[in-house]
Amino acid sequence: MAADPKGFEGIPWGAALAEAPTFPRTYSGDRIAEYQLKQERLLLGTVPVLSMKFATVDGQFARVTVRYQGALQHDALLRYLQARYGPLDLTPGQTMAGANQQYNWRGPDTEINITYDGEQETGVVFFESRALGAKFAEIMSGF
Repeated sequence: MAADPKGFEGIPWGAALAEAPTFPRTYSGDRIAEYQLKQERLLLGTVPVLSMKFATVDGQFARVTVRYQGALQHDALLRYLQARYGPLDLTPGQTMAGANQQYNWRGPDTEINITYDGEQETGVVFFESRALGAKFAEIMSGF
């Protein structure tokens, strides 16, 4: 990753998130809470997306999940993310191509992953704190 954002769109990893009318809490568990960004038009960069969910673990901002649809949006998102975070490592074995594609940028604090289903033309982009992301895995595995 050329430039680690250390968060998402100016919100640093670890920050507390506050519920608001355009940012309602959609899930609240013992350790994980999710908030859904509600706007008329959701964009990642200049690319229209279907949804953006923000998650906290133990009250700390840790992950954003962005869902999108369409081959044009997928190509535009790849261009946007490469322009912002650096070129992809296209060494064989580093990405999955074909019907199911996966791409990854890794910085010291942030990891960005795209998973795209070419048959359904649906994709998900995860922006995640590397330190706090480990807590999600811990919670999901029950440890």
